[in-house]
Amino acid sequence: MFLFKRRDSARRKTIERLYGAIVAQARRPAFYVDFGVPDTAEGRFDLLVLHLHLANDRLAAAGEDGIAFGQELIDYFFGDMDASLREIGIGDLKVPKKMRTLAEAFLGRSALYGEAIKAGDKAALAKALARNVVGSDDAAAGQALAAYAMQAEKGLRLQAPEALFAAEIHFPEPVKAAAHA
Repeated sequence: MFLFKRRDSARRKTIERLYGAIVAQARRPAFYVDFGVPDTAEGRFDLLVLHLHLANDRLAAAGEDGIAFGQELIDYFFGDMDASLREIGIGDLKVPKKMRTLAEAFLGRSALYGEAIKAGDKAALAKALARNVVGSDDAAAGQALAAYAMQAEKGLRLQAPEALFAAEIHFPEPVKAAAHA
């Protein structure tokens, strides 16, 4: 019984470290300075959703273990969002409604990004990222971010799933990745 608890605790710490690495990438100043992502709660949330999608998609490609690990990562993300809402003073009665809205946003955006990336449709991805992340109806506003996302997806695909299971994830430098796409 204690061994199971210890193993569960180690896995949780790994999920925490992986989530922390994803958050750190999503908070890189280049996204806000060079890519036009608004430095607001919404802009940070949407950039985090993009990076979570990229990581989770890579994990899902690793089979059942990756899918389960990815689900734990997403569960951790939603736990963090719940705690953040409560921390900023959202009342207990409103949190479930806010969480449902965040879940719908995550699922919708993730599906949209996934379809565009899998199809290699940089224009569709740029349009979605411009609207959802940058907050613009002009697809051109999302082109650099789309180029980055496509490069990040390629880079993650080359990383061994075991590395991600050990919380070792490597995203490209944003501006360089966008320039090479």
